[in-house]
Amino acid sequence: MRIKSNLNKNKNLLYVFYLSAAIFNNSKVIFMNKIFLILIVLCTLLGSCELVQTKASKELHNSDKCAKNIILFIGDGTGYVHWNIAYYITKQDIAIQNFKNIGIQITSSSDSLITDSGASATAIATGHKTKNSYLSVDENNNRLTTILEIAESKGLSTGLVVTCPITHATPAAFYAHINDRNNHEAIAIDLIHSNIDVFIGGGSDYFNNRSDSMNLIDSLKKRNYNVLFNIDDAENFKSAPLAIFTSPIANPPANEGRGDLLSKATEIAINVLSKNKNGFFLMVEGSQIDWANHQNNKGYLIAELIDFNNAIKKALNFTKNNSETLIIVTGDHESGGVSLIGGDVDNNEYDIVFNSTHHTPMWVPVFAYGPNAELFQGIYQNNLIFNKMIKAFGFDSY
Repeated sequence: MRIKSNLNKNKNLLYVFYLSAAIFNNSKVIFMNKIFLILIVLCTLLGSCELVQTKASKELHNSDKCAKNIILFIGDGTGYVHWNIAYYITKQDIAIQNFKNIGIQITSSSDSLITDSGASATAIATGHKTKNSYLSVDENNNRLTTILEIAESKGLSTGLVVTCPITHATPAAFYAHINDRNNHEAIAIDLIHSNIDVFIGGGSDYFNNRSDSMNLIDSLKKRNYNVLFNIDDAENFKSAPLAIFTSPIANPPANEGRGDLLSKATEIAINVLSKNKNGFFLMVEGSQIDWANHQNNKGYLIAELIDFNNAIKKALNFTKNNSETLIIVTGDHESGGVSLIGGDVDNNEYDIVFNSTHHTPMWVPVFAYGPNAELFQGIYQNNLIFNKMIKAFGFDSY
């Protein structure tokens, strides 16, 4: 029955074999012998194909299971053209070439065609659009629950890695609840009261050099955090909770001394968070891509894109031995109105044109890799990324 079924499904292939045999020898006896042999070989091949197909189906089924871990990469201000630039400057060695599932997010906030990082990160983190400058509160200042907080409630570990202050808009939207993204000292207090297992970024001044003279570093230590001020010291601290402050305010640009900080921080966070058997949620931001766009600084932008790409590679390396990890790469919005109008591939020189010093309403790509990555295909509003992550995790209620 299996052979008959397979033969019926592959009539065209049989026809090709039939013609080939006939052309090979027109002797009736030899012809029939040839056909018989060919049919035996064909049935064997089809049986093998069925085994391959069964195995492939099984692998596809496995890929459909819930993600144990989600690593969300946000390239602040990163649109399609930025990845176009990254493709060429890395000589076609961009991490997202491994991502087969691609979608598009529409980034507008609830009160503006052009979003800021606070509203866009809130949409991604909570599933709700809100006003510009708001962080995980709705238009009426009602608290919104974030994906990070939901993951914690489910027993997962959580982490944030950035190259800006840890109290900056994008990371803050995952734990803070306030209608003023610029109130860094208040945001720092929200961080103290969160249960984030690992956070790495700048902004220590908002914790220990405050206008109210509070020392939130001591507060972190009382909550059993290992608090470090040099990422190289992290080798001696491999368990959560872990807080690493990499600068008093913001880190320097990638092309002005920051080095491979983002890649190191990403790897450290993954190593610590992955010890939780229940899984983890990690958000990693390429924070200063946006700053380079605002400055219309080509060299700065290129360095930040390369840096962000290298951090994504660290996550991909982790998935080689952990197939339960979903990686999502996107931006919170486009900025700079960037165009690539020409260049010299041999000399790795490209004509990058900035059409704005501000954010734009341009659509932003979403790349996904791992279990349930197909959820991120299509065109959708940015707040639906939250819903897709919830579904990828398999959280029925929260």
